[in-house]
Amino acid sequence: MSKAVYIATMEPGSGKSIVTLGLMRMLLGKVAKVGYFRPIIGDLEEGEVDNHINTVIKHFNLSIKYEDAYAFSKSEVLSKIHDGELDEVFDTIIEKYKALEEMYDFVLVEGTDFSGEGTATELEINTDIAKNLGIPAIIVEGGKGKTMTEFVNNLLSAYDLFESKEVKVLAVVANMIQPENMDWVKEELCKELKGKVLVNVIPLIDFLGNPTVKEVARGLNAEVICDNPKKLNKQIDNYVIGAMQLRNYLPRLKENSLIVTPGDRYDIVLGAIQANISDNYPPLSGIVLTGGLRPESTILDLIEGVPNKLPLLIVDKNTYEISQAIGEIKPMIYAANRDKIMTSIRAFDNHVDGERLSNALITFETKGITPRMFQYNLLKRAQKHKKRIVLPEGNDDRVLTAATRLINQNVVDLIILGKEDEIRKRVRFLGLRMDFDKVEIINPIESKYFDDYAQTLYELRKHKNMNLAMARDKMVDVSYFGTMMVYKDDADGMVSGAAHATQHTILPALQFIKTKPGVSVVSSIFFMCLEDRVSVFGDCAINPNPTAEQLAEIAISSADSATAFDIEPLVAMLSYSSGKSGIGEDVDKVRKATEIVIAKRPDIKIEGPIQYDAAVDPYIAGNKLPDSEVAGKASVLIFPDLNTGNNTYKAVQRETGTIAIGPMLQGLNKPVNDLSRGCTIDDIYNTVIITAIQTQGL
Repeated sequence: MSKAVYIATMEPGSGKSIVTLGLMRMLLGKVAKVGYFRPIIGDLEEGEVDNHINTVIKHFNLSIKYEDAYAFSKSEVLSKIHDGELDEVFDTIIEKYKALEEMYDFVLVEGTDFSGEGTATELEINTDIAKNLGIPAIIVEGGKGKTMTEFVNNLLSAYDLFESKEVKVLAVVANMIQPENMDWVKEELCKELKGKVLVNVIPLIDFLGNPTVKEVARGLNAEVICDNPKKLNKQIDNYVIGAMQLRNYLPRLKENSLIVTPGDRYDIVLGAIQANISDNYPPLSGIVLTGGLRPESTILDLIEGVPNKLPLLIVDKNTYEISQAIGEIKPMIYAANRDKIMTSIRAFDNHVDGERLSNALITFETKGITPRMFQYNLLKRAQKHKKRIVLPEGNDDRVLTAATRLINQNVVDLIILGKEDEIRKRVRFLGLRMDFDKVEIINPIESKYFDDYAQTLYELRKHKNMNLAMARDKMVDVSYFGTMMVYKDDADGMVSGAAHATQHTILPALQFIKTKPGVSVVSSIFFMCLEDRVSVFGDCAINPNPTAEQLAEIAISSADSATAFDIEPLVAMLSYSSGKSGIGEDVDKVRKATEIVIAKRPDIKIEGPIQYDAAVDPYIAGNKLPDSEVAGKASVLIFPDLNTGNNTYKAVQRETGTIAIGPMLQGLNKPVNDLSRGCTIDDIYNTVIITAIQTQGL
């Protein structure tokens, strides 16, 4: 079941509050705790609060704090985009959403309102937010003021946009449709969408489209004279200009009219007040006095003595300007206006198929974890149980930069090997702000551990003709020293290889950390953060030409690693042919490896041999292997040899901009991970995090 849904629109004034309020009421009847989140809110004056958040929290009495219910204002987002900090926007939104997800059974996420500048940017950001949160969407569009053909095309375009971004659309809501057009709109949408989503049509409700006295007062920046604040929530169905004589004016009054008249037209003012309490005239909503003309005290005293007084709004501008301004006021639904809230909920209940929508939410299955969510989860897992990670290459600028970032984010406890004075000098030269109180810097040859480590290495390797002098020479090498720290539990894991070859990093681990029981081969995986999912690639760094038995072991280790990192393992054993069609030594090796995995671990879902396209593309999989549980949705891809795997991961990484996290070594008793000498700062940062998480499972 989905734990959240994203309510989105492509334009302002769509009336999505109807869906928000109705869906919130429906969800509260089905799950115990429902949270509410707006990733981006509109810009507000100092001291103001977002009306959407305030309304939902107050009406439904939610326990959520206001500041937890949003991430950014619109201007803050646009500023960060201008400064090239869009990644920070998504990371913060994910962090705040995940905090709510942990607290609530379901989170209702509402998109932006598309007001002011930057609406094109808003549209893209809304789709990207839903995509990165990995949640389905409900699209709401308003039909007021449009031809029905134009409206249907707009809604279909919105659907196509979200689907093209890999965001599953559960339902579309055609809102504010004239009653006589409702059947046609629903038929057209159902015909075009072919049953892929739930189609709902809500009629235009005039009551919801009209402002209240309070909204007019705010929109006109009026001085308000009112004996009862509740009267300010009175609906305004129309407004009438008071310029003619009273006897001609009174017949024009209609129910819930707002009277607009110059402030010195006491005949109109008093006549309207008398009409409001008369059984012969309809009830009115209020009076706007224009021209900055405030009634004299004697007139105010007269008004004060009348029962059921109308609110008076006093404004500076003339009558014509005010009538224009009133027509431009956009009505809202706010917490104090219970009538509008209940009308919205009834409209939702009457015109949205709540049962089918509930079922769609229950049966929704996410298509793997999104890349940003995956990286966020890694960071939080590492922070939750901090581990000590040793970085042997303290003379590398990339290592120092990544280390500073890790320390400042309080992700791990770090040990950096090297000469402390040289490291401090280099950190200052790079302009880094490293908190040296939170990092341990060790020069191996001067360390208190040195003699003990050398003696331990001698004891472990003397059967290989190593003497103590040789062990001491080895322990000067940072790779040996760092690995020994892990072996002796003075560090939980090690990350190296930015300045050393793979063999230099791994050899000490193979010599005395050794492999886990039942494991004969050390292998590696990369977490490939593709555009819409995270896949596991193995082995792309260690074994040049594994045998069928080794390939099977790599597949099993990779499946278990995927599970440990919350990725459902659907294993594809890659080859140049799919199914039973191919012949040849290479494809036979993959077929045999697949059979070994099935025999050893029948719990693992696996397919092989299979081509890459059939492994990841549902359409091709349907043609080649229609009955496969794995084809078309593989999450763990096992390459037949290092040549294929290494070139493929690098090609995918460079050509698509995919983040490749790793390599992460599998099969060792304790985590030691190797970097590429061409690694980036992000590579080091991410590899340290996955190393820390590996240690948590030991």
